Amino acid sequence: MMSGSLRRNWPYALTGLLAIATIASGWIMRDHFAPVGPGTVAPEFTAVDLEGREVSLSELRGEVVLLNIWATWCPPCREEMPSMQRLHEQLGSEGLRIVAVSIDAGSGLLDRGGRKGGNVRAFVREHELTFDIWHDPKGEIQRVFQTTGVPESFVIDRNGLIVRKVAGATEWDAEAYVELFRRLLNE
Repeated sequence: MMSGSLRRNWPYALTGLLAIATIASGWIMRDHFAPVGPGTVAPEFTAVDLEGREVSLSELRGEVVLLNIWATWCPPCREEMPSMQRLHEQLGSEGLRIVAVSIDAGSGLLDRGGRKGGNVRAFVREHELTFDIWHDPKGEIQRVFQTTGVPESFVIDRNGLIVRKVAGATEWDAEAYVELFRRLLNE
């Protein structure tokens, strides 16, 4: 049986314990709530390459990476792909890894936005893309990287830190980007 003072104070004690538990769980889960952007470590994710093998961003640790999130149905994505190919031709042999992750739904299926899945392989052949193309048909990468649309890209240094986040289409072989990647490759 509870004493009179314990009986009166138990709601306060319970409230205190709940507050401590909430703060502790927030502290433990803080990385899940932090924004993904420059100065943060690129979050881990997995996808499949065009041969159907599972691949992950952690496999590229130690390399300079341009991570691009795109879809075949996205006109700005289609516009920037040639500049990514030119950048790959210019700096791929120096160690730059370009990884373009398609969020197209599987063939014949619809994505969350009701868009029909595109043929990623045909797109790659048509545009003669020779850099890494990965596929994430569930679009999980968008949640993990907290994107607002496509295309969205992340420049990642050898330590896995995001150096730059770019929303929208970009001319990736513009001199300023070439200089940025060269600087990162030489670090």
